[in-house]
Amino acid sequence: MRFKIPATTFLLLCAALAMPAATQSAKTPRTITISAHRFAFEPNEITLKQGEETVLIIHSEDVNHGLVIEGLGVRAEVKKGQSTQVPITPQSTGTFEGKCAHFCGAGHGSMTLTVHVVN
Repeated sequence: MRFKIPATTFLLLCAALAMPAATQSAKTPRTITISAHRFAFEPNEITLKQGEETVLIIHSEDVNHGLVIEGLGVRAEVKKGQSTQVPITPQSTGTFEGKCAHFCGAGHGSMTLTVHVVN
């Protein structure tokens, strides 16, 4: 036995089924991977959107490192050869300077990360 479904009913049914998937994917946070090694973050400059959920995945390639971004409330430690995830949802726009928070050698003071938060 075959059923005939009007085209408009079929399209509405497909749209209704697709809506939960579209809503769910919109809530998935953006991810940015940052590599930490003596004496740099790569990339050393990133841009985030105000109010957008983001996860920074920081990976240390050589020794223990840290990341502190005072204006954004970020404080993270990353052990040698491991990664850590840092959730961040910036509430204000501007340019923020991050720095390595774990002494990693003679060039430690130049290990910075610039974060631009835009509308």
